[in-house]
This record gives sequence, C-alpha cells and structure tokens, in this order.
Amino acid sequence: MIPASLAPVLLVLGDEELLATRAIAAAVDAARAADPAVDVREHEAGTLSPGEIAELLGPSLFGGRRVLVVRSGQDTRKDLAAALLSYAKNPDPDVQLVVAHAGGAKGRAFADGLRAAGAEVVPATKLKGHRDRVAFVRDEIRRAGGRCTEEAAEALIAAVGNDLRELASACSQLVADTDGRIGVDTVARYYRGRAEVTGFTVADAAMVGDLPGALEALRWALHVGVDPVPIADAIADGVRTVARVSSAGRGNAYQLASSLGMPPWKVEKAQRVSRGWSPEGLADAMHAAAECNAAVKGGADDRGYALERAVFAVAAARQASNPR
Repeated sequence: MIPASLAPVLLVLGDEELLATRAIAAAVDAARAADPAVDVREHEAGTLSPGEIAELLGPSLFGGRRVLVVRSGQDTRKDLAAALLSYAKNPDPDVQLVVAHAGGAKGRAFADGLRAAGAEVVPATKLKGHRDRVAFVRDEIRRAGGRCTEEAAEALIAAVGNDLRELASACSQLVADTDGRIGVDTVARYYRGRAEVTGFTVADAAMVGDLPGALEALRWALHVGVDPVPIADAIADGVRTVARVSSAGRGNAYQLASSLGMPPWKVEKAQRVSRGWSPEGLADAMHAAAECNAAVKGGADDRGYALERAVFAVAAARQASNPR
C-alpha cells in the first residue's frame, strides 16, 4: 500500500514551473523512498483517454506500488475529468495519483472537483510580489545550508532577475562557492558588473534627486543585462517605502519596523530620505512609478525609455518638494 504519509491523490496547483516540478519530484522521491521498485508513469492530460486512465489506475496483475503523474490538468477533457474525479473519491491504496494543474479559469471545475474529493493540494503559483521573491531567495539559501540577509536577497534579485530557476541556481552556486553566509558584498563579488549597479542603485539616486547619478546607473544596469522589471519594481518600492515611513510619523526605527513590517535598517534609510519630500511630491512620484510599472510589465515597445521617464519624473518630484 501507499504509505499514509503519501497522499493518495495530490493536486499540484499553479503555473510556476519550478515549484510545480519540485512538488512532483518530491512526491515521486517519497514514493521511491517507500518502495524503490515503484512504477512511475507520466502523461499529458490532453493525450489520455478514459480507457487508458482506467488501465493505468486499475489493479495491476503483478502487484506493486505505482505513481501516475498527469501533467497539464487544465487540458483534461470532460470525459477524462469525470473518470479521474470518480477515481479520486475511492483511490486504489497501491496507486498515487498526482495531477499538475496550472490554475486559472481553464479546467477550474476539474481542480475544484479534485479538491472536493479530498486531494491534497500543493500550491505552485507564480511569485508576483517583490517581497515574495525576497522570501524565496532567503528560503533557497537556507535550503542549501546557508544564511542570507534581506539586503543580499534584494541585490541578488536585481542582479539575476525574477526567473525562479535562475534565482534558485544562483542561490545554490553562492552557497557552494562560499561559507554559506551571504551578504551584499558576497553578491557584488560574484555578480560584479551586474550587482554593483542594480534597480535599487537607480531608485536610491532618484529618490534623493540625483538625476545624473540615477540616469548613469540606469543606463549601465540596462547595458550589463539587468532586467527592466526589477528596476521598475525597485523604483516603485523606493517611493512606496518612503511614503509609508513618512506617513507613520516620527519615531524610533525599531519600534516603527514592527508596525510597518520592514527591517529597521530600511526604516532608518527611508526616514533620512523622507526629510527631502513633501506629500505632494510623493504623490507625483507614486503616479510616475505606477505608470512605469504598467509600461514595463505591459510590454512597452521601449522599456528602457519608460524607465528613463520614471527616473526624470521621480527626480523632478523630489526637486519640487524642495524648491529653492
């Protein structure tokens, strides 16, 4: 029988390929750990028929444990979905069914049906927020046996980009090549030319009104291959952070850090920068950052131009906050 620790029906739900692949691999590895001779079969949902499913999930003449992985579950046809849902309500104790489903509207009824039938759900959705990616990097470093500061995670994202496979590979390589204690200096050393000029370098310069410095950093970052999306994210994060800290009023950075959900170093930095901003200037900067994000992530023809416009606008808003 499949051990109790292994779910008889597993639903891997989400469209992040790395997370889905890991979840499937973990299920297969667990089954093989319980029985090295387990028979593992993988099929695309769109290529299977109800008859084939009945054969794959039915009792084996030769006995033994089996794992059936059905990929692209969102492409399951109605007749196949009905067969799989019927099976999920009364699964064979010697067979583990793993269904990978991208989530979303397509095939949602099938995913909901598996959940209702008692399938164990493993989320594998894309990480859309910057904070989620920072947490992912720090978790990857921990998985590899190391430790990573939040600032180092942000520097690595700015240097490598948002692709989780590339980030995971970079985390693994950093831990393997160092003593496992990853700081900003470590990232800069290994990604020199990319990590030295990041989206946060651009954002920091723009937020203090250093237009020449921000433009120079932006152009160099784009030249050495830094992805435009994390640069846009960094600009938005810089404006948003200063606005939140400014609206929180004066106070000890360590006390404000808890209520704002930020590390103290970030609150202290934002407090220093916020002294040069007016509420009207921050509102203008937030509008510029939002327009930039929409352009960069919406497939603008010239994402570099969209970033330059944002840098000009943020620096101008900062200057207008302190008219001479």
